[in-house]
Amino acid sequence: MTSQFSALLRQLRLQAGLTQEDLARNSGLSVRTVRRLETGERANPQVGTVRLLADALRLEPDQRAGMLAVADGRVPVGDAPPEQVRPSEPPVVVGSPPESAFERLLAEAADDLAHAVGARLGREEELRRIHDPFPLPVRWQAAPEGVMDHWENIRRASPGASAGPLDLAGRLPEITEVYRRVPSGRLVVLGRAGSGKSVLAARFVLDVLGTRERGEAVPVVFGLGSWNPTTTGFRDWLAGQLLRDHPGLAAAGRDEADLATTLVEAGRVLPVLDGFDELAAGLHRAALDALNATTLPLLVTSRPGEYAAVAGADALTAAAAVRLTDLTVTDLIDYLPRTTRKDGDATAWDPVLAELRDHPGRPASANLRTVLTTPLMVGLARATHSAPAGPDPSVLLDTERFGSQHALEDHLLGSFIPTVYRDPDTRWDPERVRHWLGHLARHLDRLGTHDLAWWELGAGTRRGLRMVILGALSGLVVGLVSGLLLWLVGSPAAGREPVNPLLIAVENWVGFGLAFALGHGVGLAIEGGPFAPARIRLRTRGGFRRLRARFAPRLLAGLAGGVGAGLVLGLGNAAGHNPLGIVGSGFPGGLATGLGMGALTGLGWGLLAGLEAPMDIRSAVGPTDLLRTNRRMVVAGFLGWGLVLGVAHVLMVALAVGHLDPAALPFDLMIGPLIGLAISTCVTAWGQWLVFARVWLPLTGRLPWSVAAFLDDACRRGVLRQVGAVHQFRHARLQAHLSNT
Repeated sequence: MTSQFSALLRQLRLQAGLTQEDLARNSGLSVRTVRRLETGERANPQVGTVRLLADALRLEPDQRAGMLAVADGRVPVGDAPPEQVRPSEPPVVVGSPPESAFERLLAEAADDLAHAVGARLGREEELRRIHDPFPLPVRWQAAPEGVMDHWENIRRASPGASAGPLDLAGRLPEITEVYRRVPSGRLVVLGRAGSGKSVLAARFVLDVLGTRERGEAVPVVFGLGSWNPTTTGFRDWLAGQLLRDHPGLAAAGRDEADLATTLVEAGRVLPVLDGFDELAAGLHRAALDALNATTLPLLVTSRPGEYAAVAGADALTAAAAVRLTDLTVTDLIDYLPRTTRKDGDATAWDPVLAELRDHPGRPASANLRTVLTTPLMVGLARATHSAPAGPDPSVLLDTERFGSQHALEDHLLGSFIPTVYRDPDTRWDPERVRHWLGHLARHLDRLGTHDLAWWELGAGTRRGLRMVILGALSGLVVGLVSGLLLWLVGSPAAGREPVNPLLIAVENWVGFGLAFALGHGVGLAIEGGPFAPARIRLRTRGGFRRLRARFAPRLLAGLAGGVGAGLVLGLGNAAGHNPLGIVGSGFPGGLATGLGMGALTGLGWGLLAGLEAPMDIRSAVGPTDLLRTNRRMVVAGFLGWGLVLGVAHVLMVALAVGHLDPAALPFDLMIGPLIGLAISTCVTAWGQWLVFARVWLPLTGRLPWSVAAFLDDACRRGVLRQVGAVHQFRHARLQAHLSNT
């Protein structure tokens, strides 16, 4: 079906008198891309693509803004002519100063962020089948006043004035309207586990984006579970989360701050804080105090117990609160039969629903009725029992198998994974899938987070063991390849006695393995945790601030690795084995060579910081995109630097012996890039992914060999969801179930 953007693009092109080929040529896009955009085959066009098309069509500023709004899904087109497809314009004040360059930059950054947020949440709703066949009812009523601030504060009443309660009752399509009734702009949504809080938060964001004007605050969902308010300020944490999920916001904003920080400080971000209850134990009071120290408008979701425990003493300042209500039997009767096929005039759910309606007092009905009061459990019941090959839902009334509410919930949670992986064409064995997902759930429990980041998949292992694993695997590769090259081409130093390739391989394995392990350990100490993925691109100028901040730590890590390599290589040199053509004599020569190579490594890596710049501001990054970007940057950068190391080693040998040895050049030019790539496993997020997620964890059976494909497939099946640059389990209850079983 042709999308609204497709219809608008075609109208504008025809009005400009251009063919698809003309538009492609003027915009720099391919004809195939233009054709796919006009036919609706390509959904969610990137902001940069829309701007190229607008330039090629020579649109006026208001038409450009309208085109972006339609691409973002914020303005319906219908049959209206393009000149009417424009966002509402603010009134023009006579004599008002023109918009500054900085204000335009900030407005464009906010618009780009809005586009990225809306596109991601829209795709997430599709994957979770929220609208298939229609959203489950999510309703709420005003929460008890014991968890709310004074109505005078909520309604921003003048001193001495009184204010009464607001009508806050509503349902899912009305969430934006209810929020806007609250003058303070602060609303807390309370609900049991699985009651629809996250769905409501996402719908709130999409609805606000649908009516948002250019430059206005952008609602963004933040998972509160990753915040430690005792170590990180609220605004700093918000900026950090934005940088994680939208790398383009690392571009310069105001006063050397990045755009993410500038947007937060300028009030251009409306925080939607999902999961107050998911904060680590003991942090709820500190988090509430930190939120009370700000005046930012916000929406917070939480389970009632965790919030009431702290709000009873001091509620969130100026915040109203609502509480989600349970689904009714009528809701189930309206929904579940429409999720499965008919058999004549009835469905498999009809007898079950009739039992719930007609005999609510029976134990089987009471248990099932209690379980099916939340959208989470209804969704799990649908996934398991509405599928064509699924079991008859009448088994849910079997009190011998399910004698309690908890037994029913465990059944639905336990049946979900086998059900969604029932496809006979799947490449994944369901039993192995359960084992792998269980490992990921326990990994998150150990880290105390719900964010499954690919660069942290090895972080659950103790630091000492990680150093050993990384050094052993990376050093083994260098040792094997160097030994193989010696066996094939002989000693890299002409005129020297033949060497034993196996002995050299072992010495290089131990020497470089120790170097890599020490470099990794020092790097972890400097970083204070797992290496974060680089959200950068390379450029030829600028970057002094980044160079100043990162040069010394990177040089130190290189020197630490050089010490490890020098110790072992020096011992080999003293024994006369001369691994890798080490210059000098005895132990000092080997140690000096190791230190020199380590210093060169740290120097090169440090100077590379001066060429690093943030990604394009329009980059909307998912886990796979970020992984692919890091792989390209690391492989290109460290292979190139490894080549420099190889040439440097040739020159060091030439300096020591007084002449250039032609036999050493091919050997070093081959082994140098390999060492450069091995160095990347010590000091980059992609290197950690390569060693742990692609080798160690699959080798020990805890993850599949194709981890990235497995995670993406789990998202498509609704087991995981993508939240910016990380994955999360569909629900915390599912994560807890997999972790415990």
